[in-house]
Amino acid sequence: MTGHTVVGSKGRKRVTGLIVAPVGSDGRCGGRRILPCDCVGMSGGWTPAVHLFSQSRGKLRYDDAIDAFVPNISAQAERSAGAARGAYDLAACVNDGFAAGAAAAGSDERQEVRATPTLTGFQPVRIMPTDANPTKVRAFVDYQNDVTAKDIKLAVREGFQSIEHVKRYTTTGMATDQGKTSNMNALGIVAGQLDKALPAVGTTTFRPPYTPVTFGALVGPARHALFDPIRTTPIHEWAQAHGALFENVALWRRAWYFPKAGEDLHEAVARECKAVREGVGIFDASTLGKIEIVGRDAAEFMNRLYINPWTKLAPGRCRYGLMLKEDGYILDDGVVARVSDECFHVTTTTGGAARVLAHMEDYLQTEWPELEVFLTSTTEQWAVIALQGPKARAVIAPLVDGIDLSPEAFPHMAMRTGTICGVPTRLFRVSFTGELGFEINVPADHARAVWEAVFEAGRAHGITPYGTETMHVLRAEKGYIIVGQETDGTVTPDDVGMAGMIPKAKGDFVGKRSLARPDVVASGRKQLVGLMTDDPGLVLDEGAQIVADTAQPIPMRMLGHVTSSYWSANCGRSIALALVEGGRERMNGHLHVTTPDGFTRVTVCEPVFFDVQGERINA
Repeated sequence: MTGHTVVGSKGRKRVTGLIVAPVGSDGRCGGRRILPCDCVGMSGGWTPAVHLFSQSRGKLRYDDAIDAFVPNISAQAERSAGAARGAYDLAACVNDGFAAGAAAAGSDERQEVRATPTLTGFQPVRIMPTDANPTKVRAFVDYQNDVTAKDIKLAVREGFQSIEHVKRYTTTGMATDQGKTSNMNALGIVAGQLDKALPAVGTTTFRPPYTPVTFGALVGPARHALFDPIRTTPIHEWAQAHGALFENVALWRRAWYFPKAGEDLHEAVARECKAVREGVGIFDASTLGKIEIVGRDAAEFMNRLYINPWTKLAPGRCRYGLMLKEDGYILDDGVVARVSDECFHVTTTTGGAARVLAHMEDYLQTEWPELEVFLTSTTEQWAVIALQGPKARAVIAPLVDGIDLSPEAFPHMAMRTGTICGVPTRLFRVSFTGELGFEINVPADHARAVWEAVFEAGRAHGITPYGTETMHVLRAEKGYIIVGQETDGTVTPDDVGMAGMIPKAKGDFVGKRSLARPDVVASGRKQLVGLMTDDPGLVLDEGAQIVADTAQPIPMRMLGHVTSSYWSANCGRSIALALVEGGRERMNGHLHVTTPDGFTRVTVCEPVFFDVQGERINA
């Protein structure tokens, strides 16, 4: 309960005082507690605890003797004592602190400490001495914001008389110390310019924190390995134990590829691609965004958000959904399953989950509040095991109960509920590879066990785990787009060949009116096409620019760019997807694509390179 002053460097005084503030109902100190306060002040600066006292809505008074503001009228059950209320003498601090503590505890006890006065000859000083010409010296008032006395005087001359206005005009007192080293000097300059007494100028508002917070405290553990938060799936540790290398996708750490001894990226991916097309591959798709849409008006809500029709989609069926922004450009896509008349299981891109949910919430709350719909993010609740390849059905058949897996009973783009390995599942028959495929949705807590059981059952069929790089190659072989790769924020459904998904009789939906804008329906828009290089071994660079004539003068007219480019082991050559101006009109024509050494000639083709008729997906 004591306060004292310590003379520090450069004439500064380090002052420790006390402030008494209310505590709970524990009875300590009569319902109050004494808080130590610690601040650095200069002669003519704030007294300690003025910030804390003012943050408790207390009123200040100006003390001419010490040229400082001190606590006056309390708004809360608190007591300031010692240096906290302007008593800078050591003995006075001790006695005042003891008296405040005793009073807070309801005691009449007194203590008298006698000591040599410590502030003999104390004189408030607000102007630092200098040997230079005072009229030419740049007198800094706020060191953190580089505010000078000249800045404050200019503010007053320009009509800012309220100290709050001067503060915001000059930014003095707005740094991390909240004016502890600058406000008194600023007030003195304003008072002098306005020819007012300093108390008449007033004070600014004090805000927490009382003591500046370091960047380290703000950053906390977000450094080194924790600098960028990483989300992992329930299968992550299994993939790690089986030699997977990882890449970051949005905030997720995803298995990139599973190299065997001596394999590099290209060799591993080629092997994984062949394994999926010829046998069966297993892939962790748990990072897909998942949203449960439930309610009486769920189908109508879906109808308004997507370009597709949903009201007639039967329960147990799936549909690929494409979502637009208001400007008519593609926002996101994903497979949607109708679980029941009033329930949809919606999937989104890995990086688009939060964006899509916010988009849905925005429209539900602000545009269509009359709809009875409830949205729930279930991304973390469902793990997804994708089993792809001609042997996929044979692998899971012994593990599934309650679901007829025959092609007639369970066709492509269907969803069934049952159990797998005794665990409840929503089993989707969908494919992002163009092969016979199943996506096994199971509660995340059971994902590792189900994954290991499926993998063990698949050993007899040569099951191969594959990663995101292989997934990208397989989907590109089939011409399947990835939002954010084949789209760039200015791509419409027609640009990627999906205009046919919009029924002519479909009512209004988000983005529909924008699809009729003149620039959207104009000829010459960039359209998705396939590219095949004259040299089948040359893999184009993604992002490479495309021109019609390499002999044209610089700057050349660019027609588009490569969006995806891979070596395809299944096609025995390189393949690429691209957005090209008037692309569909250029089929079988030749263009030129930039390379590190110049240009290479390519042939424009349909963006499907493997199983063009789509027979394998319906196996």
